[in-house]
Order: sequence, then structure tokens, then C-alpha cells
Amino acid sequence: MRALTPLEYDAEITLEANPGTVDSAHFSGYKQAGVNRLSLGIQSFNADYLKALGRIHDDRQAIAAAELALKTFERVNLDVMYALPNQTLEHALRDAKQAIALGADHLSFYHLTLEPNTPFHRTPPSLPDDDTSSDMQIEIENLLAAHDYEHYETSAFAKKGMQARHNLNYWQFGDYLGIGAGAHSKLSYHDKITRETRPKHPKTYMEQAILGNALERVWDISRDELGFEFMMNALRLIEGVPASLFQQRTGLSLHTLNSAIRTAQDKGLLTAEPGRLQPTLLGQRFLNELLALFLE
Repeated sequence: MRALTPLEYDAEITLEANPGTVDSAHFSGYKQAGVNRLSLGIQSFNADYLKALGRIHDDRQAIAAAELALKTFERVNLDVMYALPNQTLEHALRDAKQAIALGADHLSFYHLTLEPNTPFHRTPPSLPDDDTSSDMQIEIENLLAAHDYEHYETSAFAKKGMQARHNLNYWQFGDYLGIGAGAHSKLSYHDKITRETRPKHPKTYMEQAILGNALERVWDISRDELGFEFMMNALRLIEGVPASLFQQRTGLSLHTLNSAIRTAQDKGLLTAEPGRLQPTLLGQRFLNELLALFLE
């Protein structure tokens, strides 16, 4: 990998994997190829919830895959969901305790969302109500804090110094180059900021790459959209970002957002700390409402 693409010596190279499709030979091969961080889509350690989600792995495979990943890679993230169909607070906390017990240095906890054009969206299952989901979120956050996981982004928790580097760059509205099927890019030029997507199907991607054009779509982010695009990423960070970063990354003056910032502060969603854009605890809990202010 390094012979073909020059990288920093300690560059973070993350591979995403699912527990039902891994084995020791695969993991060893990935490590030899240069992968030094693995993100594993556990979702739950409960067989019934995994079945309800339509996952191909069960609880035993989830634990076995996590243990194998932790033996093979120096850095491991486990993705876990909560507010699953018919899930109780007790069961959500069991999943969190199991994730902690495995000892991964990075954990991601996501609230289940019903995405459009999916079976769940067409036929919604019985989900925990808002109060129960909120209790799950709060109790999981408290449990992780008690075990020295820093809550540094809406859904991300890490041991000291183990935050995901790519994700930090992404949330700080940095640039990134997507390579491979379904990959996305965000690239800044002196007069514009551009997004790119590549075909999702591997065969289509390879056919177009051979012809020298693997791009599916390229578009510029308009000046009217830049404020929302920046905030959509930056305000996911629990500590927020320096206010000066807005102009550095967008080329626009922060004054263009003064009205939305004042409204957010008046509603108690954004701190009033000078020189910083940071969500309050209320803003973290109601992030969509906070971000909607920057769409107006």
C-alpha cells in the first residue's frame, strides 16, 4: 500500500467489517496490507435484536469477531445501536456493558433510525418511546463516562487519545478524498468547495476507473449552503470548534450566521462563549432542532 501511495508513517487506516463475514485469515491479511484500525458493525450482542434488525450474525459471532479484532489490531471501534424494536432499558445497558467488557478503545452508540426505502420504514416495528430512548442515551453516556470513555462526538466515545482521526477531520469540515466503490470526497479549491461521489456497485466502479473516470457525480456546495454544511459537522463535536475555523474552512465571514447564532443562544442550544461554536447539553440532545436554525 505504501509503495503505491505515500502516507505518513502513523497514518490511520481504518477498515469497516461485519461480524458475520470475518475470520482470522482475513484479519491477518488486512493487517499485513497496512490496516491499523478496525471498525466492527456489532449493532447488538442480543440474538433476538440482531434477528429483528435482519443481521446475518448472531450474538456469539458478534463477541467472537470483536475478540478476534482486538487480538489482531491495535485500535478497534465497535458500533452498537440502541432504541431497537421492543428493546428495554435493561437490555440496552447490557449491550453497553458487554461492549465495555470487551475493552475496545473506541465505541459508537447510535439511536436506530428508520431510513426511507427500507422494510422498517414501510412497516415500522414497535420501538421504545421518546422518554425510554432518552433514558437509554443518558444511562449509556453515564456508564461509558464511568469507564473513562470520553464523549467527544454525538455518537462517539473514546479512551484518551483514541479518537478517530478521519472522523475528527470530517466533523471539522476538513477535506478528504474518497477512493473505491461508493466513496465520497470533499475538496476545497481557492474559489469553491466541491463534493464527489463514486458508483456504489464495485463492477461499475472498476469499469469506469479503467476508463479513467470513476466519478458518478460532482457538484459545488453553494455559498447559501456552506453555513449549514459546516454546522452540520462541527456541532456534532461535544466541545465544538473555534469560531475562527468557520472562515478558514468556508472562506465566509461568521457574521453571515449572526442571526441564527443569536437565536440558537437565546434558545439555550448554543453556548455564548466568545470565540467558540459549541452546542450546550440541550443542543446536543436536540441537535436536529439546532441545525435547522442554520437552514433558515
